[in-house]
Amino acid sequence: MTTAIRWVGLLACASLATSAHAQKSAPKQGPPAGPCTTIAPSCTEWVASPAGPSRLLVYRSHALTRPNPAITRAFILVHGMGRDAHNYFRHALAAAFLAGQLDSAIIISPRFASNDGRSCRDSLAAGEANWGCGGAGRWTAGGVAADGSKLTSFDITDDLLKLLARKDVFPNLSAIFVAGHSAGGQFVQRYAMANQVHDQLGVPVTYIVGNPSSYAYLDSLRPSVSAVPRTVAALPPGYQEPLPANPPLPFIRYSDANSCTTYDKWPTGLNERSGYAARLTDDQLKKQLASRSVIYLLGGYDILPLFGFDSSCPAMAQGQTRMARGLAFQRYVNELYGAKHQAVPVPSCGHNGRCMFTSEEALAIIFRRK
Repeated sequence: MTTAIRWVGLLACASLATSAHAQKSAPKQGPPAGPCTTIAPSCTEWVASPAGPSRLLVYRSHALTRPNPAITRAFILVHGMGRDAHNYFRHALAAAFLAGQLDSAIIISPRFASNDGRSCRDSLAAGEANWGCGGAGRWTAGGVAADGSKLTSFDITDDLLKLLARKDVFPNLSAIFVAGHSAGGQFVQRYAMANQVHDQLGVPVTYIVGNPSSYAYLDSLRPSVSAVPRTVAALPPGYQEPLPANPPLPFIRYSDANSCTTYDKWPTGLNERSGYAARLTDDQLKKQLASRSVIYLLGGYDILPLFGFDSSCPAMAQGQTRMARGLAFQRYVNELYGAKHQAVPVPSCGHNGRCMFTSEEALAIIFRRK
């Protein structure tokens, strides 16, 4: 039994829950404690939702309900497919330490647990939400919890952001960063597109999409060989896709659409959506994504099919590597939908969350460290 699983088991008996009633009640009083920087149960809380009854375990560096005027920014970092929130909490803490902002930033890493009895077997605490392990209904795409409720992974994230936006708890909070790496990057890209609390919080939110294997495209177009400049080393080593004498437009109808019939279905396209995203129209999703602050943080060495790389035909329709897919998608939403998203390469990193979010590039974005 791993240490992380033992902790979750202990939490089933611990009084660490943030109930729906507690979220609406007056915040806990008393002076704020210093930052919590271990992965012990003392650095965790539960977030509940009116859509419950399930709840979400989060690691956090400061209490979510105790008034703390020192907090000026929030950094939420979502784990990958390994669902190792404790490790991602360490990554985010390391970043805040390097930026010298452990006292002024609240660091949060939520755990989206999955146990289907087959491929995913996370140990669940009492009442802990359980999301699907794969397919369009999984947690990375705003899927519904497997408890008979209508709670989705995006709903509970909405509730987390609402907690952070409470002026009676964090009166000086001026920025929220919702970030994710790998499968967490998939989560954040789709959450940036779909969430319905962005404009209600009163605090600016920036979404940082780190090295995902796929993106949710807004129409049936996909990148051609012209989408990524040849001056960028975004293809696998030794691979050079030939450029025709008359290059195609950067984004064209997918050439293998007749064979890859799922390429435009959710979560790689907007067709046949399920979960949270199904509540919005195509136009709403397009307008929301284009209008929001999104940064694609891309590892310069993430050009190999390693660490859970998605080689399915819907993902391969978006490019040969994670680096190429990210550069192409940023260009796509900017040129075709009028977005002002940024692509920020991290030259020294491959598919590694710690490297990505402790890089100078990430610190400059999240903590304004120059």
